[in-house]
This record gives sequence, structure tokens and C-alpha cells, in this order.
Amino acid sequence: MSIRKKDIKVGVVGYGGAFNMGRGHLMEMQAAGMTPVAVCEVDPDRRAVAAEDFPEIETYASLATMLKKSAVNLITIITPHNTHARLALACLKAGRHVVCEKPFAIRTTECQQMMREARKRGLCLTTYHNRHWDGCILEAVEQIVKKRVIGDVIRIHCRSGGFSMPGSWWRSSKKISGGILYDWGVHYLEYCLQLIDEEMLEVTGYAHNGIWAPRTRWKEDTIEDDAQVVVRFKNQKWMNLTFSNIDTNLQPQGIEVTGSKGTYWFDLGSYEIKLPGRNDSERLTRGKNPAGAWDRYYKNVADHLSRGTKLIITPEWASRPIHILDLADQSARKGYAIRTTIR
Repeated sequence: MSIRKKDIKVGVVGYGGAFNMGRGHLMEMQAAGMTPVAVCEVDPDRRAVAAEDFPEIETYASLATMLKKSAVNLITIITPHNTHARLALACLKAGRHVVCEKPFAIRTTECQQMMREARKRGLCLTTYHNRHWDGCILEAVEQIVKKRVIGDVIRIHCRSGGFSMPGSWWRSSKKISGGILYDWGVHYLEYCLQLIDEEMLEVTGYAHNGIWAPRTRWKEDTIEDDAQVVVRFKNQKWMNLTFSNIDTNLQPQGIEVTGSKGTYWFDLGSYEIKLPGRNDSERLTRGKNPAGAWDRYYKNVADHLSRGTKLIITPEWASRPIHILDLADQSARKGYAIRTTIR
């Protein structure tokens, strides 16, 4: 039975000042046709800001109170990474649909717990992978997957970072954030998994700690100085992802995709295609990536809840980058590659 989009009552857990994400999510949900009704935020000053941004909204100091008193149907969780699973489970057990800000969670077991609870109760569970619709990956999928301009994808190399000490915010805490790979790294992995659609075989992780830690607020709990993950797939394909806070070799950063017929490189703004020419020459094509379409995320969620449209960012899809990073963390600590049976 279909429902009207405006009857989907939405709320957020977390209205902190960083990036003003609470307001952003509610505005995007409203633009998709849903109705903002509730905000949960522990900081009274931020609750006051929410009430100014949305004069008719209900504000709560605790999730338990919001779940008890509010008629909210769909809740988006915008809190530190290590709280996602606990808060999502509380919402699901209270019969609410859930959107988790990325990353979905920190550990594979947490993802599995959430998925079991959502299936048990017939609820929607998804992750805010709005960058699934970044212009750079939309263009890359068009060129690499659909047009096959570089032939079969063989490997993908992702690299980002610089030379800087982690800041004092919670994203610099390993226990809270998951690590250096759990922020932009999750986006990069989500990009890559759109380009290599193969079964994963094993994951290897590498990490270095201790350069910045003595000087930071978090000390031994500081995120890695430098970390890398290598994923081996079936059919002789692999990808690696490196993020660093000690990298002074600031060559063009981004994602390089090597295929059987050439190479495709891209970052958020542009792309390059290098194909072999005659007499060892190269054919080089440069272009600008199109604009992104982040509005498709909540439009798809609203269509899924109101009309039964297929959900694009399923929890199974969102858990794949987390599984990779979880195994990479285990591998870095144990010193060897770890096999996986999760596709």
C-alpha cells in the first residue's frame, strides 16, 4: 500500500555545528517531499538553532524521549561513527526506518546486527551515500563501465592526503572514527566498487602510528599517520587505497583506473583518458566532470517508502566498504592478509 511522501515524517539525531549537517539533511528530505518533524540533540544551544531553522519542529534532548513521544517515521543518524550502530538499533527496535550517515558503522558485525533487525521488522535501512551521485563517478561509470573506453578494468589505485597533524575533533580519534580510512576512504571505496563488480577474495591492511600521536589531544588513540588497504578480487583484479597525514609528495591525487586498453584518472573536478597510439605515442583526452546529483539519494528513499521503488543504497551495498576497512584494520594488526567470503 502506497503512502504520500508528505506523510513520511522525518527527523535527525544530531544537529551539531560541524558542516551544519542536521539542517542539510532535513532540507534535502523536505525537498524530496517528506516532512521534517523532529530533532534530537544533546546541546541545548544547537536545539535552539534547530527550532530557528524549522519553527514547527519538535526538539528532544534524548533519543529515548524522541522515540517515545514523536510520531517520526524515518530517522537520520548524524553522530560520531562509533555510535551509528547503537543508535540505529534503538530506532529500528522502536519501529522506525533508518538512514545512517556514512560510514554505515565501524565493524562488519555491527552492520550485520542492523541488517538483521531491519529485516526482522520489515524496515528500511540505508546509508547516506550521497556521493554515489558525484559527477566524477557518474562520468567514470559512463566511460569505464558503459562505454568501456579502457577495456576491462584490471586495477584501481586511490591516493589522498598531505602532511598535517590531526586536529582535536573526534574524527582524529581511532576509537570514535574508526581510523584515517573511515572518512573520505569510505567514499573512495564506494566509487571503486561501482567500477569493479567482482567477488572479493582477500584484504590486506597496512598502518603506521606514532608520528603525530604524542602531540595530539588523543595520544595513543590518534588515527593512523598513514594507512593502506589492498583488496584482491576474482579474475585477477585488485584495488588499493592510501590515505596519509605524512605525505609531502603532493602529486595529483585522486583515483587511477588501469584497464586492458588504457588508463582513466579522475578527481572531483576532472578526468583524463590515456590510450596507446601508434609508435609508442599516447592519445590523451581531458574533460570536466558533470555536476553531481545528490538530490537523487533522498528522492530514492522517499520513492522507496511511498511507492516501493527499489532502494539503490541497500544496507548490503553500504556494508561492503565497512567489511573491507574492518578486515584491513585486522590485517594491519595481525600482519597478514585476511580471506573473505562476503562478496
